Amino acid sequence: MNHFLDIHTTDKAQLRGIIDQAGAMKTARAGRPKGAADDETPLAGRMVALIFEKPSTRTRVSFDVGVRQMGGQTMVLSGNDMQLGHGETIADTARVLSRYVDMIMIRTFDEAVLQEMAEFADVPVINGLTDRTHPCQIMADVMTYEEHRGPIAGKKVVWCGDGNNVCASFLHAAAQFDFDLTFTGPMQLDPEMEFVGLARNAGRSVVIERDPVKAVEGADLVVADTWVSMHDAQSARERRHNMLRPYQVDAALMSHAKPDALFMHCLPAHRGEEVTSEVMDGPQSVIFDEAENRLHAQKAVMRWCLNV
Repeated sequence: MNHFLDIHTTDKAQLRGIIDQAGAMKTARAGRPKGAADDETPLAGRMVALIFEKPSTRTRVSFDVGVRQMGGQTMVLSGNDMQLGHGETIADTARVLSRYVDMIMIRTFDEAVLQEMAEFADVPVINGLTDRTHPCQIMADVMTYEEHRGPIAGKKVVWCGDGNNVCASFLHAAAQFDFDLTFTGPMQLDPEMEFVGLARNAGRSVVIERDPVKAVEGADLVVADTWVSMHDAQSARERRHNMLRPYQVDAALMSHAKPDALFMHCLPAHRGEEVTSEVMDGPQSVIFDEAENRLHAQKAVMRWCLNV
């Protein structure tokens, strides 16, 4: 049994195996109806709990469809259904769920909830997102880059904007997949130094550059994310917009990256804020391949967790 909690806590060779299997499973499905089962159905007879304390579109649909394509069944539970940590401890919830299901995916706020769930569950637990990290997204991003440009090792990735949970998992991935990362954004929103240090200790270059034009010079991949969370108050939104406006990814900024540089965004995007529609819909954008690859990458993660 394997938990998939973060990229930096998963063995490097096993991460590569997950990416390779995701690509093979995607190729095998080419041209099939989305509802058709895979040639192999390794989750046949398995029940997977999908817990959403934090709402989602892509995470919910991609995990649900992925389980079904592999022959399994899903039970989708919201924060209101579960009330995690209210009235029953997370540890007790984990123990009970382990008697009913074969695997748990949880999308939550506090990283401690994920960690406690994994500590006390007798079945694999997958991090669907916390406020601190988002490893499944970055597995899809690495897969997408390599589909279009070959190995990501040695490449320069530039993160524009807020050093948030997705940025944190990119730093973890830099250490595990051997690429370099430049962060460009306001000082108030720098990524956690613990994660910067982790990548640097693995021998990767991590640069913090306030000038976005200098940051993207020589970039192989430029990445952005939303500037505000759905839970932010209006006053916080305005402050963030003022801080982050200089870091919008537009065609002018992309022109300073390599000519064949790709653009990614985990979606949903606020067009005209963190990125312009010209870039999102332009020839360097692979955002919809990236969104699709959540499905394939997560299917491979689930198979790895269950060793099937």
